[in-house]
Amino acid sequence: MHAKIQWRDKVHFEATADSGHTVLIDGPPNGGGENRGPRPMELVLIGLGGCASYDVVNILEKARQNIVDCVTEITATRAESIPQVFETIHLHFVVTGKSLKDAVVERAIRLSADKYCSASKMLERGGVKITHDFEIIEVG
Repeated sequence: MHAKIQWRDKVHFEATADSGHTVLIDGPPNGGGENRGPRPMELVLIGLGGCASYDVVNILEKARQNIVDCVTEITATRAESIPQVFETIHLHFVVTGKSLKDAVVERAIRLSADKYCSASKMLERGGVKITHDFEIIEVG
């Protein structure tokens, strides 16, 4: 795996992944940026959410759950002193579908957290406390 980060100006960077996709990264105006992209630590949360969401959807589909949507809302706290590492992260999964079973959704989230999500395991090894919960929205 490889990525390339190219400085554009001020605190604005362009990141390119092996897949060829690019992401613009920038800082807030009070940090010298122009708000042209997410902050690096926001991308860490996005990466965690994407990894966990991928797992949960994949596991639910394999379990033949009739899902039509999955939204993962993430909240985090960071240390007040530098380095401002994440201290806690909470993932709230909102799973929409027909006749979804609580136990199956809970199992999918647990499997992602305990076994499959590399981003989650990496952050936990770094001392981040990660919690999860979910809600199910039934569609007719």
